[in-house]
Amino acid sequence: MAIESALIKPVVDALMALLRRGENVHLQNNAEKALREAIRELLLANPDENKAAARIAIAKAAGILSEDVVLAEDMLRKHRATKSRTAGKSASAHRKRKPAAAPVPEPPAAKPAASKPRAKKKAK
Repeated sequence: MAIESALIKPVVDALMALLRRGENVHLQNNAEKALREAIRELLLANPDENKAAARIAIAKAAGILSEDVVLAEDMLRKHRATKSRTAGKSASAHRKRKPAAAPVPEPPAAKPAASKPRAKKKAK
């Protein structure tokens, strides 16, 4: 019986190692997919920075150390820098214009002092 248990442990260890390797391959594939999605997100006109940063973090956690990770981080950094520089410009485009200065109404002219009533002309 001792011999059988001694043979079972290496077989179980080998199976567990194969499963872990399969999980690691699956994890690597998911991380690469997340990295591709992060780069695609950053190429959009209005990217979601938080989503892209999370996907980059997934790739780093999975151990991907490729030039794609560096590229995605650089794109995110540049987008954040550009966004902070142009933030004021976009806000002013939607601001309502103040109406042109309206002419100030002049105060009414002082009425002349009451004059004598005119004499009516006689009809002929």
